[in-house]
Amino acid sequence: MRLLDIAIVGYGSAGQALAIALARDGHRVRVFEQAPQPGPVGAGFLLQPTGLAALWSLGLLPAALALGAPVRRLYGESATGRVVMDMRYGDLDTRLFGLGMQRGALFQILHDAMPATVELSPGRRIVAVDLRQGRLRDQLGRSDGPYDLVIAADGAASCLRSQLPLIRLDRGYPWGALWCLLPLRDWAWPEQLSQRYRKARQMIGLLPVGARRGDAVRRMSFFWSVPTADFPHWEQQPLASWHQEMRALWPQIEPHLADLVDRSQLARASYRDVVLGGRWHQERMLLLGDAAHAMSPQLGQGVNMALLDALSLRDALRTELKLDTALSHFAAARRRHIRAYQFWSRWLTPLFQSDLDWAAQLRDILFQPLGRLPGGKRQMLRILTGTRSGWLGHWRLPQGFAEALAAT
Repeated sequence: MRLLDIAIVGYGSAGQALAIALARDGHRVRVFEQAPQPGPVGAGFLLQPTGLAALWSLGLLPAALALGAPVRRLYGESATGRVVMDMRYGDLDTRLFGLGMQRGALFQILHDAMPATVELSPGRRIVAVDLRQGRLRDQLGRSDGPYDLVIAADGAASCLRSQLPLIRLDRGYPWGALWCLLPLRDWAWPEQLSQRYRKARQMIGLLPVGARRGDAVRRMSFFWSVPTADFPHWEQQPLASWHQEMRALWPQIEPHLADLVDRSQLARASYRDVVLGGRWHQERMLLLGDAAHAMSPQLGQGVNMALLDALSLRDALRTELKLDTALSHFAAARRRHIRAYQFWSRWLTPLFQSDLDWAAQLRDILFQPLGRLPGGKRQMLRILTGTRSGWLGHWRLPQGFAEALAAT
């Protein structure tokens, strides 16, 4: 294996996992992060078996399980109580489950596992890359490099992505969300992702996400769907009126509204749809994670795909001495896994976040019957758990992982 000088731009989940994997293999790694004090962004997420398998491969699964909350069911219903989605991991494999986690918990696990050889440079926003020489330029005009490989893992709003010539799609979604963490308390469904919809115009999601180091309180991630253009209107709306909207949609949430007392508790989130062409790299720069394939959160695959990207690139560099060949093999392998998720997340989003009432009605009528067709539920579960590859293929979990998960 050829050892490389590698620069990683971005210290999110993708950048952290990649730095760990590459430094353990002996590569010389430096990470550039625009935040002066690197930390997590967002409330919580659902690690699917694919993401858990990636942590298992890094030796970090026990640490994640100690903090996260096992999720065994994915359930959604309309405002009238009509069941729209009811998926159980056990119907795919009794050994599998998802894991709700706070972003802060995973950030700290990855940060603590970082090899001492990795150099972290915070407060450096990289705005340009010399693709041929592998040199970086930051917002103050400072230069670094050259590097054998520059990896742009700077998220869905990547400022480096535009340097690649083959971007098929890069657009924002018209709907976003408000997120925060709430104490779990006596929530009735501590092992399921719960969602409630009024058509596609309103959605509340509640996901148990466990605890984090330094804070033993078990929490859940709260999600409220909002058109991005309506963020200013929401800020002007009296908090009591918003609470009333949520009570009307989901009466059982009433006891937890007392924990939502200030708008500053909530973070805004917006989403992008990004599809690259045949190559994810040009000369010495490669895109990875959301920078390469941002998508709607409807299938909840962002962190999982980022972790898999990191291990796939590590493996490609292990097996190919020629850098261009390794990067091409990496992109081809990840494209096979990701392309179906990009397609389905794009077409499912209007069913859950839009003003298309007919689309929501279609969702309410068809989702449950489709899940009852021979093999229908199993195919849906493969998509939801991240184990679909291509259109009909099966992404195989690493040998020994399911047994290790079942033994916890």
